[in-house]
Amino acid sequence: MAEVNLSINGRNYGVACDDGQEQRVIELGRFVDERLREIGRAGAAGSESHLFVLTALVLADEIFDLRDHLTNHPQTNGTSQGERVSAQEEELIVRAIDSLATRIERIAGRIESA
Repeated sequence: MAEVNLSINGRNYGVACDDGQEQRVIELGRFVDERLREIGRAGAAGSESHLFVLTALVLADEIFDLRDHLTNHPQTNGTSQGERVSAQEEELIVRAIDSLATRIERIAGRIESA
């Protein structure tokens, strides 16, 4: 098990991940930090925890939109060269998106109750 340090909203967080996934987790952390800062600049949050919750909700909404698009438009399933994703691959993608959405909701709930 590896650990990476992420800087999100000016704070450092140690995050455990599978060996070999360090760069991916760092990229995800940067993405979350960028989105959080965009939402923060909009001035919609009253506190840092509120900002984290709003960011989690925006990211979850984007994930749900992608999942709905994959479910409702299987013929356009996101491939760039007209390639078809098999039903099994599509199911794996939908499950991964569902899992990520659940994790984001859980994190948002913990932040909100803190």
